[in-house]
Amino acid sequence: NYQSALIPGLKFTYLFYICCMLLLVLTVYEYKTFNIEEAALLIFGALYIGYGFRYLIELRQISLDLVIFQFAIIFATDSGAYIVGRRFGKHKLAPQLSPNKTIEGSLGGIVSAVVIAVLYNYFFDPHLGGSEHYILLAMALSVLGQLGDLVESAFKRHFGVKDSGKFLPGHGGVLDRFDSTLFTSFLLMTWFNWLK
Repeated sequence: NYQSALIPGLKFTYLFYICCMLLLVLTVYEYKTFNIEEAALLIFGALYIGYGFRYLIELRQISLDLVIFQFAIIFATDSGAYIVGRRFGKHKLAPQLSPNKTIEGSLGGIVSAVVIAVLYNYFFDPHLGGSEHYILLAMALSVLGQLGDLVESAFKRHFGVKDSGKFLPGHGGVLDRFDSTLFTSFLLMTWFNWLK
């Protein structure tokens, strides 16, 4: 259990709330260099990234198959969107955030995700229901994954940066490799618990 690394009896939610209060106190004593907007951004970022990875860790604790399935859907979506968008893309999906993404590419990504999900169900079956469940789940994961990618683009546009960090420069940073995962982990975890 990843929470066992914390001080015994100190729950993650308590620790997080303490950190939030400390950040807010800093806005009082360091108001010239650290304002409420920056504190809110740090708190939101911790929730968004922290809980996204938390669900990914919980998925891994349940089954490696679930994680492999999730990454397979994300990869299929990205690949399908790129190939179809490059060949047939005419209508921009979100020109202000990501000018290269198209509606045709997005639909191609969803179709690719469905194909991979059906194949994965046939060959591996990580117990997520019948074929109709896999099709619906693949479509939902594909859409959420693409939304996660656009949210990451919105963050970078807001701050006027190309990469989300200095690690993996030219590839958008580490978060660009996991932006879809942060959105899809929660849905996959919820879906699995619903089927139990």
